[in-house]
Amino acid sequence: MGGKGELGLGVLGLRVLGIRTWEIWNLKRKGMIQSLEDFKTYNLSMEVGEKVWEVVSVWDSFFKDTIGKQLVRSVDSIAANLSEGLGRYHIKETRNFSFYSRGSLFETKTWLAKAHNRELITKELFEKLTNDLEVIGKMLNGYIKTLDRKNIINEPDENYEGFRQD
Repeated sequence: MGGKGELGLGVLGLRVLGIRTWEIWNLKRKGMIQSLEDFKTYNLSMEVGEKVWEVVSVWDSFFKDTIGKQLVRSVDSIAANLSEGLGRYHIKETRNFSFYSRGSLFETKTWLAKAHNRELITKELFEKLTNDLEVIGKMLNGYIKTLDRKNIINEPDENYEGFRQD
């Protein structure tokens, strides 16, 4: 712990900046989520949110006002709750926001089904977005399990290959 970190500061220098010793140790842990850029589940959720936005933004006003706004809000809440949870100090709060994100994921599936049933999106797009949400759901469940086990913020090591980049 006495060595210099990436910032060129020793432990004493980091402590002067207000960073506690256990935080320094946690920052150096392998695989630890240190920023939103490192958070794969969050980033995939953001991508799906952008895809949904592109689709809904061209709908007529009635469809935007009824299903569209609800769909965009729910899909955006998946990533928003993950980022808010990551920014919380206590692991219990992080976990709670992860559960809120999971709830938003299920709500998004409902709004996608309604959009498909009402012929606002094609079967192909519905299947693609549903598949992407399934992958995010598995990643999110794995992430929540790491919060339970280790009392640290981390993502599981599993590789989820079902997410399609189109």
